[in-house]
Amino acid sequence: MPQFPVTPERQRILKKIPDYEVRIGQAEKSVRVSISGEEIARSTVALLVAETRHADVFYLPRTDIRMELLVPTDHRTFCPFKGYASYWSYGDEENIAWSYEDPFEEVARLRNYLSFYPDRTTIEVT
Repeated sequence: MPQFPVTPERQRILKKIPDYEVRIGQAEKSVRVSISGEEIARSTVALLVAETRHADVFYLPRTDIRMELLVPTDHRTFCPFKGYASYWSYGDEENIAWSYEDPFEEVARLRNYLSFYPDRTTIEVT
């Protein structure tokens, strides 16, 4: 049985990829995020998200992120499988992190977690 029910937002993509999946599990490793040497986040309870046709992505809980260093932006995107994403900037680096503030029920575990672009931050996994 497919993970995602057909809705008007998902109908077109599910015709192309009917068995689309978003698997969320514990990372089981320590994840550290920095920019230009400044540590932004460090977590031992990060989530690892494996999504059809995407590279795996780490999501870190807000409690493990130095949120005072990040500034919310007006940028928003929509994913038919996760919901609307909100973005944060750090200094001159715009939209380096994103979060699903009110994710769809199928991926509710992502609430209160942020992810960082690996090509714009340094992500170390140990």
